[in-house]
Amino acid sequence: MSEATEKMEQAEHAQHAENRRIALLIAVLALFLSFSETLGKSAQTEAIDANVRSADTWAFFQAKDIRKTTVLTAAEQTSVLASGVTDAAAKAAIDKQIEAWRQTAARYESDPKTGSGRKELQPKAEKEEARHDLAMARYHHYELASAAFQIGIVLASATVITGMVGLAWLAGALGIAGLFLTALGLYAPHLLEFL
Repeated sequence: MSEATEKMEQAEHAQHAENRRIALLIAVLALFLSFSETLGKSAQTEAIDANVRSADTWAFFQAKDIRKTTVLTAAEQTSVLASGVTDAAAKAAIDKQIEAWRQTAARYESDPKTGSGRKELQPKAEKEEARHDLAMARYHHYELASAAFQIGIVLASATVITGMVGLAWLAGALGIAGLFLTALGLYAPHLLEFL
């Protein structure tokens, strides 16, 4: 009888040790889940910020284009109307205004001093678009990593209930996949786009 009791105690001890390893696996997966979730939220916020900045810059670019077109149209229309003016003083005033409009249009096209000409705005907007695309690529990797960690936690928890050790191995494999996806998000977010 004491031998049977001893074997039962050993089995309980082994089960307790196994449950501790599973609990440790769950804790590690939860830790990595918190990292991927934090990185994902950060990437999502950066993507939103870059998208807003890009949209604002493109809107400013378009506004400059509209203003440029408006003043050039006014200059051309006034030039045509001024062809019939014979008074030299009036003709000089009109030509001065036409030249001012053309200079304004040139400034709308390129203004290196302020960096607010169309020529300067386009690269700024494209840079923000690239920043948005990078942040979104990272975000997608972090989201996939989070899903892998969450499923791993569920499978590891199911191991405790069912006693099926294969579920713990699968949970560990998902944890490794989650780490791989997190690393991709950090260091090579565009790598899988080319495959």
